[in-house]
Amino acid sequence: MSKVRIYNQLTKNIEDFNPLDEKNVKIYTCGPTVYSYAHIGNLSSYIYWDFLIRTLTLSGYTVNRVLNLTDVGHLSSDADDGEDKLEKGAKKEGKTVWEIADKYIEAFLNDFRSLNLIEPQKIARATDYIQEDEELVDRLIEKGYTYETSDGIYFDTSKFKTYADFADLDLEKLQAGARVEFSNEKKHVSDFAVWKFVRNGEDHAMQWNYRGRPGYPGWHLECASIIKKELGLPIDIHTGGIDHIPIHHTNEIAEVEAAFDEKLSNYWTHCNFITINGEKISKSLGNVYTLSDLKERGFTPLDYKTWVLQGNYRTARNFTFEDLTSAKNRRLNWRNRIAALYQSSRMEHEKDPNFKKDEVLELAKRNLGSAKILAYIDNSNLSMEDWEYVDELLGLDLINSTPDITKRLISKINAREVARVKHDFRTADQIRDSLVKKNITILDTAEGPIWQYLS
Repeated sequence: MSKVRIYNQLTKNIEDFNPLDEKNVKIYTCGPTVYSYAHIGNLSSYIYWDFLIRTLTLSGYTVNRVLNLTDVGHLSSDADDGEDKLEKGAKKEGKTVWEIADKYIEAFLNDFRSLNLIEPQKIARATDYIQEDEELVDRLIEKGYTYETSDGIYFDTSKFKTYADFADLDLEKLQAGARVEFSNEKKHVSDFAVWKFVRNGEDHAMQWNYRGRPGYPGWHLECASIIKKELGLPIDIHTGGIDHIPIHHTNEIAEVEAAFDEKLSNYWTHCNFITINGEKISKSLGNVYTLSDLKERGFTPLDYKTWVLQGNYRTARNFTFEDLTSAKNRRLNWRNRIAALYQSSRMEHEKDPNFKKDEVLELAKRNLGSAKILAYIDNSNLSMEDWEYVDELLGLDLINSTPDITKRLISKINAREVARVKHDFRTADQIRDSLVKKNITILDTAEGPIWQYLS
C-alpha cells in the first residue's frame, strides 16, 4: 500500500510520511487562545486535523497527540506588544482571567465534541507549564541566545542562523519596514520575547516570579515547553494555521533548536484561511459565526464539518450559507440512503462491489483528499458496512444520527398505507402530519411507502 502524503512546510513540498516510530506517531496541534468563543474559521483547522488523525489511524499507525490551550501570554498583536488577550477578555466581561479561561475552555471542548472530533491523548493548559517555561528560558540565557530589555527577555534572532528559512522571511526588508513604534531596545525587528516583565503600574493578574521579578512567558514558549515535556524531541508532525508560519512557529523552532540542539518536528503542515462571503472573518465586519449561530439558523455542527471536508486544508475557502445548505442536504441525502438500507434486504445481503475501502483510503492518503472521497461516496451504492467505514474515516456520525425507526412508527406508516388504499385520505394525512412531528416524511413509490428523515 502507498504511504500517507502530506505537505511539509520545512521542504515546501508534498512528501511521503515516514514516522520516527510507527507504533507511536507524535503529533502536536496548536490549540486556541481561550479568551472568546471559537468561530467557524478557528474550528475548521481541528476538522482538518481530525481527518489527518483518522487517516493515519486507518493506515495502521498509533497516534499520540497533544493539543495546547493558551491561557496566558498571547498578546493582542500576536507578537510582543499590546494587552494579553485573557486580560482583555476578563476586563470586558467583568470576570477574573481564570474564570475567562475556564469558561472558554469548556466552550471550546463542547464545540470540539459536537463536531465529533477525536480527542487528543493530552490537552495541555499553558499555565500548567510555567516551571518548564522558566527552565527553557534559563537554557537560552546560558547558551547566549538572549538579551534583556526594560520589558522582558528577548531572543536574539541574529544568533540563530536559520531563523528565516522556515517562513522564507526577508529579514532585511522586515527591518526596513519596521513600525515607527518599534522598540529601540530590541536589536532586530524579528527578535521576540521569551519572558515578559510586569512593569510598575501594569495590571497583569497572571504573573510569576522569575529571577527576582514578576512576569509571564512569551506566547511561543508554551508550545516549545509542552512538546518537550509531553512528547519529547523530535516529534513527527506539528499542525496549525498558515498564520502561525511567519511568527509563532518560526519562533518555536528557534527556541527549541537553540536550547536543545535537536530538531523540533519532521513535518509541519498548516491549513489555509476561511473567508465569509469573500471577506476576512472579523468582529468589525459582523461576520463572526460560532457553531451556536449556525444552530440558530437550522444547521448542525456536522453539517458544517461536511462543508469543511468538501475542500482541502491547503486551499483558501469561502464560506456562504448557500454552500452550507448544500452540504447539509448532501449529508441528509447520505443519511436517508442509510434509512433506505433499514427498509431493504440490502443491509444484510447486498454489497456494492464497486465501493472499495482501499481506494477510499488511498484518496485520503493523497494529501488528505477528503473532497474526492465525498464525491466517491456520492457515486457509490454503499452497504451498511461501507457506511460504518465512511463514519470511521470522516467522523460525520451518519449511522448514529440516522437510527432505524421504532415498531410503533412502522405501524403508523402501515396504517397510513391502509387508509390510503381505502381512500381515507383524511386519516392518511393525519398520520403523515404526526410523522412529520417525529422528523419523518413518507415517499409513496410504486414499491410502497418509504420513510426518510426530514433533517
